[in-house]
Amino acid sequence: MNRRKFCEQHRGGTPATRKRHLVRAVAALALSFGACAVHAQQADQKPDQQADQDKRWDARFQATYVWQQKPSFRAAYSGPNSLLPGREKAYTFSSTAYLGWRPASDLEIWFNPELVQGVAFSGLHGFGGFPNGEQQKVSGPNPTLYRSRLFLRKTWALGGEDLPVEGEANQFSMTTKQERLVLTAGNLAVTDVFDPSSYAHDARTQFMNWAFLTHGAYDFAADARGYSWGAALEYYRDDWAFRAGRFMQPAQSNGLALDRRIGRRYGDQIEIEHAHQLAGRPGQTRLLLFRNHVRMGAFDDAIASAAGAIPDLSAVRREQSKRGVALAFEQEVRDDIGIFARASRHDGRTETYAFTEIDQSVSTGVSIKGRAWSRAEDTLGMAVAFNGLSSAHQRYLAAGGLGAFLGDGALNYGRERIGEIYYSLRLARSAWLSLDYQRIINPGYNRDRGPVSVASARVHLEF
Repeated sequence: MNRRKFCEQHRGGTPATRKRHLVRAVAALALSFGACAVHAQQADQKPDQQADQDKRWDARFQATYVWQQKPSFRAAYSGPNSLLPGREKAYTFSSTAYLGWRPASDLEIWFNPELVQGVAFSGLHGFGGFPNGEQQKVSGPNPTLYRSRLFLRKTWALGGEDLPVEGEANQFSMTTKQERLVLTAGNLAVTDVFDPSSYAHDARTQFMNWAFLTHGAYDFAADARGYSWGAALEYYRDDWAFRAGRFMQPAQSNGLALDRRIGRRYGDQIEIEHAHQLAGRPGQTRLLLFRNHVRMGAFDDAIASAAGAIPDLSAVRREQSKRGVALAFEQEVRDDIGIFARASRHDGRTETYAFTEIDQSVSTGVSIKGRAWSRAEDTLGMAVAFNGLSSAHQRYLAAGGLGAFLGDGALNYGRERIGEIYYSLRLARSAWLSLDYQRIINPGYNRDRGPVSVASARVHLEF
C-alpha cells in the first residue's frame, strides 16, 4: 500500500466514529501525561552526571496531538488527487517510546515502538508541502502500533579533546573525542543522520510543514511512514563532518513494504558539514548529494507512451536513477535567535519515490526563544518556502497524469509558496502547546486553485 492510498481510505468516517477516535487519542494522551509525571519524579532523583554517563539502560517517551482546520477556498476545477475545496478538519496523534541499552560505553542499541492514528486533509492529496509532517506516519483513524526504529550506534573515539554528549531521545549521555568515527545501522529514518538542522527538523516541536522537515527536493529512501533499513558512517574531525549512507527503497513508489535488494535498488547519500564562527557565533554549512536507483517511471516516457491519452507512470516503470543536490546553512545570531536556509533540487525526470512531489525548493526561516518577553522556554518560529516542479513533471500533470500526491486533471503552473508561523508555549516541565498558521499559495503548483489557509494546534509531551 502506498502512502497516498495509506490515507485515501480514511477521510474521517461518520461524526460518531470521529468522536470515538478523538476520545481514544485524548485517552492515550492522558496516559502518556501520567507516565510523564512518573518519569519526572524519577528524574528528580537522578544521581550525578557521571552516574548518568554510566547508565546501561534508558527509557524516554513522547506523545503529540495535532489538530488542523482549513476553510473553503477557490478552485476552478478539481481532479482525482486534488485538495478538496470545501472546509475540512484533520488530526494526528503519535506516541513513541525510546528504549535504549548500552552494552559497552561506545555501543548503543535503540528500539522505538510507535503508536499513530489520524485523518488527513483530502486523503493526503493536493500539496507539495503538506501542512503536517506527522501525517505521513498515519493510515487512518484506527490506532496502529508498529516498530519505527531498531538500530545500533557504535562510536570510535580517535583523538583530540574530550567532547561531552548530552543524553536525549535515542542518545545516551557520554564523553567522546572531537575526532571520532560513528556507525549507525539498522531500522531508522535517513534524516536521523543526514541534514541535522537545529531549527527546522521535527514536526512535533518545530515547523509542521513537510517543506521544512528537511530539504524539500530530498527524495530520501523511506517507507510510507518515513523509515528505512540501512547504514551510515560519519567521520568528525575539528570543524568538519563527513557522512555517507545507503538505505533500502520502498518496493513501489511511496509504499509501505521495503525492497530488501539493497545492492540493486537503493538510496545513497553523502554529506559534508563545516562548523564555522561568524561574529563569534556558531553555525554550520552542509552540502548533500543523493542518488536513488529504483524501478520508477519517467514523465516524458509516460507522455510518449500515452499517445495523446492520459499518461500513466505505472505503464513505463523501469530501473533508472534520480540524482539531487542540496545546500543548508544555519547560524546562531544571538543566544536566543537562530536562522536557517536550505536550497535543493533533483533532475526532475522521474516520479516521486519516497518523500513528496517537490523537484526544487528554497526555504528560510528564523527561530526565536522567548527570553526577551520573560518566556525563555517558549519559541517563536517564522519561515517561508518556494517549491517548484521540473518542466517534464509540469507537462505530465497538465496532461491529466496522477502523481503520488498531485493530480488536478489539468495544471496552470505556478510555484507553490508556503509561509508558516508558530508559537510554542511551555506549559509545564514536559508539556508544550503550539499554535500554528500556514498560508499556501498555488497549492499543488496550480494557479487555478487556492490560496489555502491552515490553522493548527499542537500538544506535545516528552519525558
